[in-house]
Amino acid sequence: MNTIAEVLDRLTREGELYTRLEDGSVRCLACAHRCRIRPGMRGVCQVRFNQDGVLRVPFGYVAALNADPIEKKPFSHVLPGATALTFGMLGCDFHCGYCQNWYTSQAMRDPASDSSVSLIRRILPEQMVKLARQTGSSVIVSSYNEPLITSEWAVAIFKQAKAAGLACAYVSNGNNTPEVMEYLRPYLDAYKVDLKTMSDRNYRRLGGVLKYILDGIRRAHELGLWVEVVTLVVPGFNDSNEELWDAARFLVSVSPDIPWHVTAFHKDYKMTENDNTDAATLKRAAEIGREAGLRFVYAGNLPGLVGEYEHTFCPGCGRAVIERRGYVVRAYRLTVQGTCSFCGTRVPGVWPNDPSQVRLNGIGIPLPVYF
Repeated sequence: MNTIAEVLDRLTREGELYTRLEDGSVRCLACAHRCRIRPGMRGVCQVRFNQDGVLRVPFGYVAALNADPIEKKPFSHVLPGATALTFGMLGCDFHCGYCQNWYTSQAMRDPASDSSVSLIRRILPEQMVKLARQTGSSVIVSSYNEPLITSEWAVAIFKQAKAAGLACAYVSNGNNTPEVMEYLRPYLDAYKVDLKTMSDRNYRRLGGVLKYILDGIRRAHELGLWVEVVTLVVPGFNDSNEELWDAARFLVSVSPDIPWHVTAFHKDYKMTENDNTDAATLKRAAEIGREAGLRFVYAGNLPGLVGEYEHTFCPGCGRAVIERRGYVVRAYRLTVQGTCSFCGTRVPGVWPNDPSQVRLNGIGIPLPVYF
């Protein structure tokens, strides 16, 4: 029986995000680890490896594929009500103990996920676009594992998607480099980042470095991508007022228009000792975001329990222009180009050309596509 590594190693091609070094090693540029990989060895992500001085990278398959509301990513200022065809591969450059997608992201590290080899399905970029059309998706999103480490495959899909008039997005940990973001920039419309903590010590526990993530958020915004940021609020890990203030102030320093999603943690994978996040904690985090100067703050994962923090409000007149419950858009009051229908103030985001086509109350959302 083939191991998962043996199966994945056959589903590769030469990468584009690397440089060759004199001793036969390669320097991978896909994430901020910038791994120097010697011949026969793998990078931190375990799926990019050096074969005789050539960096081999994942290509030509998916391990997760689903069509669901874009609000689930979560994006609140990107084509509200749209269906997003979301795909993922295997592997990650982090090892978060609470990862809800650990079955795909930690497949190369955790023996418990060995059977995830059964999830692998070969597919062509053209087939992904065909599936998007069949499911009524107007966006294709790379998620589930860390998309930065499979960027060559994502770009192959995104090239076809953009030619077909589809939007493209990443759901990422933000551990990016200038090289990978310049590589992605022609094809990406939106970039969601998980800002997991404002403690460098805690980031290192997860496999990252705080500075690299903060730089990654700022870099994506400076490139002109639409950026939204999510912080999973974990009791006892990152839920202190001080840390929440630090996160909010940092985002304001990049742009007060960046939407900040504070979402509820639930016990998962290897983090089962922390309490689940309650609605009061999410509201406290959201209030801090607003007090810090962020114009758009959302509380997620507890639909119906967080009040106004599910909705989008006009920064001009303060009236609700998008009302939601969970992942469902219940009212949409923006005109063409995202202007408030009450006062004419433009709300920043990526909005549909025809507001009348926004799906309300989940009507028209197709059944999910699963492998």
